[in-house]
Amino acid sequence: QVQLVESGGGLVQAGGSLRLSCAASGLTFSTYAMGWFRQAPGKEREFVAAISRSGTFTYYADSVKGRFTISRDNAKNSVYLQMNSLKPEDTAVYHCAATLKSLMSGSYQYTHWYDYWGQGTQVTVSS
Repeated sequence: QVQLVESGGGLVQAGGSLRLSCAASGLTFSTYAMGWFRQAPGKEREFVAAISRSGTFTYYADSVKGRFTISRDNAKNSVYLQMNSLKPEDTAVYHCAATLKSLMSGSYQYTHWYDYWGQGTQVTVSS
């Protein structure tokens, strides 16, 4: 079956960096566009970043643009999220997600656009 497993979360001070990884199995990874979402306590899950199948196109939420970078390695069936200049408001559980649908419509920011989800990894940024 399809599995998406996130790793790399942890506790970091404001201004610090973390690199999240998401390892995929049970699917033909190169045919899926990938996304990262986050969910803070008491809040809805929100879009963070997305990347096309080949990695050519990337999209970011305004709140992370210029600080976060999404990338992928299709040979390793993995997608990454490099997070720099972290802020306390970045604290959340971060989930990766996979979709067979195109990202070109702009619907990549919606949770219903994705077919599979990981369990998430906790990121805590202290002030």
